[in-house]
Amino acid sequence: MINKQKLWFLTLFSLILVLSVYYITMPSELLTTSKNITTEESKSNTNASVSQSDVLTALQVELDEERASLAAEYNEILTNKDTSTEEKNNAYNGLKEIDEIKAKEEELEKKLKKQLKLDSFIKIDSNNVSVTIKKKDHDYSLANSVMRLIQEEYETKMYVSVKFQN
Repeated sequence: MINKQKLWFLTLFSLILVLSVYYITMPSELLTTSKNITTEESKSNTNASVSQSDVLTALQVELDEERASLAAEYNEILTNKDTSTEEKNNAYNGLKEIDEIKAKEEELEKKLKKQLKLDSFIKIDSNNVSVTIKKKDHDYSLANSVMRLIQEEYETKMYVSVKFQN
């Protein structure tokens, strides 16, 4: 006798089979045109959003994408069962380092916003700290204040560069 569970299994399996046969027999021109349309729409949407968005936001998005791809590589190493324990430890430490750097950048941005009332983008790369400030005037004393404020957060010597953007 066929019970309810077997009946549902057969029904769903036949539905999947019919849909897969339909997908395989569908003309390839329909698939390629729909893909082209969606990629063109996405390109036009990204161009519009980047041109309207803030420079600092664009820099932040670019950095986030770079770190997300690096984190994906680390996650792939962690989930691969063929990698050694040492490689997995290095990948885990890399993920931890990415999180720590991101937290430190956010902390420094908040500190600049609070103490100097500046909108900024900060990128930390080992001993280098790049600061992009959204301001028209290029003020040396302000750049010096930013450098000192950031250096206060570190015990070791950091190379701080300040850049002004409109």
